[in-house]
Amino acid sequence: AAQGGGAPREPASRGEAVMIAAAVGALALGVAYGLAGVPLAPVDFVADHSDAVLFALMFLVGISVGGSRGLLGKLRQYHVRVLIVPAGIVIGSVLGGLACAPLVGMSLPEGAAVASGLGWYSLAGVMMTDIAGAKAGSITFLANLLRELVSFFSIPWIAKHLNYPTCIAPAGATSEDTTLPMLVRCTNGETVVLSVLNGVICSALVPVLIEAFHQLM
Repeated sequence: AAQGGGAPREPASRGEAVMIAAAVGALALGVAYGLAGVPLAPVDFVADHSDAVLFALMFLVGISVGGSRGLLGKLRQYHVRVLIVPAGIVIGSVLGGLACAPLVGMSLPEGAAVASGLGWYSLAGVMMTDIAGAKAGSITFLANLLRELVSFFSIPWIAKHLNYPTCIAPAGATSEDTTLPMLVRCTNGETVVLSVLNGVICSALVPVLIEAFHQLM
């Protein structure tokens, strides 16, 4: 698929806008449901089995990837280069945390630890609460949640104006789960495989990085 502008891109752009609106609308409805406190059995059932929903999504993505002829063979050509994207994401995230730490009154290691959540707000928030208290945990949770939300808006723009691999960067650790549908919609099979690998690597690094920076606090 072409990545530039022009008439062929317009239907895809409309589709991406619809997907963004659907994602934001679904999030808003979820927040409203949580605040309402009115239990609905079907919704509670899905929420209690979110892992099963994720596994089903991964299965369907696997079918799509497996149906792409020559894709896995092409990925074998990358070898260690598959580590370039997660390495860049980790380095860029940590540098951003270091730059922003003074703005919120944090030490440099603490700011780096916050950014090391790489979008995995649930784990990172809990870890930072245990390490540095409720304030740091709240900042970590909100910062990484915001990263995930921003990813939904930025991925379509990046896919259109830059390139597909760059779309993985804002997603961080979430490129294997919550932001994966957007990556599937806006990129191609090769990028989807790279995004899943990136998500696995980044997710594994989150607790390691946070604990490493904790030792420097």
